[in-house]
Amino acid sequence: MRWRWMLPELNGTRPFKSSFRAFFYALLLLVVASWLLLVIVHAWGSWGSWAWRWHIPSPPTPLAPHDLLEPKHHQLQASSADEQIPARVGDCTHWDCLNVYRCGGRGRDRLSVYVYPPQRYTNEKGDEAAPPLSLQYYTLLKTIIQSEYYTPDPTEACLFVPGIDTLNQETINLKLTEQALQSLSHWENGENHIIFNMVPGTNPDYNTVIDLHTGRALIAGAGFNSWTYRTSFDVSLPFFSLDAVSYNDNYPVEKSYFVISSQMNLYDDHVQDLQEMSEIHGELLLLLGTCDDESQSYNNSMRCQYKTSALFNYPEVLRHGQFCIVGRGIRLAQPALLEVMAAGCIPVVIADSIIMPFKSVIDWHRAAVFIPEDNLLSLINVLNEISKERRTEMANQAKWLYDNYFSSMKQITMVTLDIINDRVFPLMAKSYEQWNMPPNSNAASNPLFLPITAPKAPGFTAVILTFDRVESLFTLINKLVKTPSLQKILVIWNNQKKPPPPPSHWPVISKPLKVRQTKENKLSNRFYPYDEIETECMLTIDDDIIMLTPDELEFGYEVWREFPDRIVGFPSRVHLWDNITQAWKYHSEWTNQISMVLTGAAFHHKFWAWYYTVRMPSDIREWVDENMNCEDIAMNFLVANLTNKPPIKVAPRKKFKCPECTNTEMLSADIGHMTERSACVDRLSHIYGRMPLKTVEFRADPVLFRDTFPQKLKWFNDIGSL
Repeated sequence: MRWRWMLPELNGTRPFKSSFRAFFYALLLLVVASWLLLVIVHAWGSWGSWAWRWHIPSPPTPLAPHDLLEPKHHQLQASSADEQIPARVGDCTHWDCLNVYRCGGRGRDRLSVYVYPPQRYTNEKGDEAAPPLSLQYYTLLKTIIQSEYYTPDPTEACLFVPGIDTLNQETINLKLTEQALQSLSHWENGENHIIFNMVPGTNPDYNTVIDLHTGRALIAGAGFNSWTYRTSFDVSLPFFSLDAVSYNDNYPVEKSYFVISSQMNLYDDHVQDLQEMSEIHGELLLLLGTCDDESQSYNNSMRCQYKTSALFNYPEVLRHGQFCIVGRGIRLAQPALLEVMAAGCIPVVIADSIIMPFKSVIDWHRAAVFIPEDNLLSLINVLNEISKERRTEMANQAKWLYDNYFSSMKQITMVTLDIINDRVFPLMAKSYEQWNMPPNSNAASNPLFLPITAPKAPGFTAVILTFDRVESLFTLINKLVKTPSLQKILVIWNNQKKPPPPPSHWPVISKPLKVRQTKENKLSNRFYPYDEIETECMLTIDDDIIMLTPDELEFGYEVWREFPDRIVGFPSRVHLWDNITQAWKYHSEWTNQISMVLTGAAFHHKFWAWYYTVRMPSDIREWVDENMNCEDIAMNFLVANLTNKPPIKVAPRKKFKCPECTNTEMLSADIGHMTERSACVDRLSHIYGRMPLKTVEFRADPVLFRDTFPQKLKWFNDIGSL
């Protein structure tokens, strides 16, 4: 049985049925005709030709590297003598001169950079604005085009890079270059444009920024000083050197010289000071300069020693120095900086007001020594105060910075774009550690895989280790419960001979309280991953730490939320190297430096408790339990070894004495306690095969803590003093 249209008949006919068939055949004929039309159009020409005929815009053609070598000609129009090109805006910041609303289009979470096709800009007389692309600028543009930041479509670009080589100011015609920039299709007074320059200024002024009227354009340049550098807007570049060669670290050389000065264009006053020091400290300072022999005077690969005229190969000689001087010349930026770093020598920078390369992200005090120009004569004394360990760290840091950021134009270009990208998308930005700390083969970066900030809602669990100091324990519990983010209290009763007080004797509090009696008296019991710990954060605290206020504890928890992979706490200590005993020692005096936070009052992730119990070498745990000491030091070693990060001290309080406890009850009162602690630090460094602890000068305090504001405006008023 066939389906029939269940439609009513009108006047004895079937108009609906016949009309539908006619409509169906007409639709089928239209589809076939459209398909034939597409076949004909496709045969008629390529996408570009028929798209033009049908007024369909073609997609933008990406700029290929070989297009950089085939610039088209563009003749600049003669400008009126009265026409004023906007000068460089001196007070630009990231917030007012960069239109961030152009960034992040089409769901991109990174910069989109457009490169103008290079052109030969000439005036009516045939004078060129700039020479053909140098190898360095060609590499720079090629790197951008081949990077993930590149876009061929200027309408979706966040940043624009001119195809005009402005790296060396001495090779460009300033007036014509300014006109060429004005002629760019998206210039708009330089907004969202970036000008690259490494050799600013010309004789006789040698300005520290390129002498172009660049309007609101961002300058990525070498040689900035503190007056011309626009903080959080410009990017400070290194002076790229072709003579900088990265040497193989597998074949280290002997550091025969304490200080080497080999720069050719130092100020005359500085040269005189160095010559004076060479007379006094000839065995420590190797002073090199140009050679008197005319055949060698213009040879950049040779240096002659002061007075003796002994020949040295350059830059090979830099490998034999512990410190190498990088001084002010006619320009602040010097290629000697990269040559020194490539050789693994520690830069000694003698140039006041200099803006170091990539200063906004690189901590140069980890890799270089800075001496004021007026204090040059104190050079030897200052460098002698730096320990051998510190020298090794600085030399390794300088070499790592060179290899990762400065060894090629490609790296310099990508780091520049990365810095700008971090400013535009701060939530995706690299941290201080990612920029400045070399990855450790034995460490994992944030092994917890935690978000940037841990959630606040779950709060923390307080784990109290106690033996039988009941009065102090109850006082601590009553104080802890006043902390808003406290979720639970877990008491670890470490006394097997005496049971904990009955439930009726415990304080009545508004938070859950659980007591667990251990089977053995071990300090490691405080780090056991108990099932009762349901929060990610745990506060390990001794039963005699009753001086901390609820504000201090709450603030400590807030700091931990920002650094959930670290130990965050109150009492801090530092490790030091003892030159007499040739061993590491534990130092408990009040200093600005810290490398450990004691777990007698510290926040940390419960993952570390599991790692301490399950994954840490068992001989460490057994030694700690046997000697009833150093469990806090062992935890600091564990976290530092895995994260390569230092702990964080919270609030200024340094007094942690129990006012109601007698000194005889305290483990730290033992006369041999400090000796055992020092032996523990040295022992753990041998077990780990290195010293993983990181020394920092950092302390977290609440906002407005020391400011004279009304207490109602402050969140944490009850913070203890020193």
